Amino acid sequence: MHLHLPTTLFLLAASTAATTLQPRQNTTTTTPPHACNNSPALCSRPYSNITHLGAHDSPFLASASRDTITFSAAGNQNLNTTAQLTAGVRLLSAQIHNNSNAWHLCHTTCGLLDAGPLTAWLASIKIWLDANPYDVVTLLLVNSDNATPAQLGKQFDLAGITRYAYTPPSTNTPLATWPSLGDMIAAQTRLVTFVADLAPASNTAAPYLLDEFTFVFENPYNVTAPTNFSCVPERPPTLAGQTATAIASGRLPLLNHFLDTNAGFAGVEMPDTGNLSTTNAATGVGSLGAAVGECGGVYGRNPSFLLVDFVDVGEGVKVVEGLNGVQVEMESAGVAKPTASGEGVGAFTGDAAGKGVGGGRGMVWAVVGMVAWWWVWLV
Repeated sequence: MHLHLPTTLFLLAASTAATTLQPRQNTTTTTPPHACNNSPALCSRPYSNITHLGAHDSPFLASASRDTITFSAAGNQNLNTTAQLTAGVRLLSAQIHNNSNAWHLCHTTCGLLDAGPLTAWLASIKIWLDANPYDVVTLLLVNSDNATPAQLGKQFDLAGITRYAYTPPSTNTPLATWPSLGDMIAAQTRLVTFVADLAPASNTAAPYLLDEFTFVFENPYNVTAPTNFSCVPERPPTLAGQTATAIASGRLPLLNHFLDTNAGFAGVEMPDTGNLSTTNAATGVGSLGAAVGECGGVYGRNPSFLLVDFVDVGEGVKVVEGLNGVQVEMESAGVAKPTASGEGVGAFTGDAAGKGVGGGRGMVWAVVGMVAWWWVWLV
């Protein structure tokens, strides 16, 4: 049994220990030039030649925020999904489960943490895309209970987000050439959706739902020591341990970079929040910056996706901007950088004192969440 569970101690301390991720500039009225994913320099680049910052288990919150009471000690994020997007995240991962014949976002099981219907989450992303027409967003959905393409496609239709879906020329093989962000924006196909897993040969109902491992390979997760992060492919299983073959296949590299620790019972693992500021840092042993530097050398290219816990802690945006080479370009092009005040994040994540962990009310409910989790686990 493998669960990602943050400690209650972290929830109580996060308001003073975390460095809040700053909001990204809404560039929908910036002319000329307009910005693609916050930088004019990215407009001409292929989707595959950009590094996208990802929120691991995006909808699963570890604390309360103003717009939701759905949270638990099992959560992996402090900011909700739309706040993550506003702050610069462009890859959102989530787990899909069948909850009484309805498709919900649940962390491991719906008894542990149910973040609500898939359609509601997709609808919130659709609203964000409506308001940010120069941004391309990627979803990575873990198909825990084997939903069919038709079943998932219906959820996308109900959310009204299908209009933004990108469908590649081929869904059975990796793409040799991905479109540029500018081309995707011009065509209004600004949502790329990977699903683990879907059989591409039988997916005629919703071809925009792409089988993840046809297009992507991943390094190992379940890492419990800062020195054990690896660049070697683990999934898809057919490419496990075969770095050169994975790169030659044309699949896009995804780096899982979140550190776990043993909870001390039943083999359960939870996020190592004690090392979080280092894990999500730009430098240091076990840091995100060190991992992308090493893996970029091994792959001969930058990773396409970086997947992290608690995106508001550390320097994920800084690392990604460095890889994409856009920090100086954004400023010289007149695209405003985020303000130090954090304006635009508080509306999603609580007041200024809470810094994304929900203040005192979040602390109390975090304890309640941990007690509830213990009850679910024991029974």
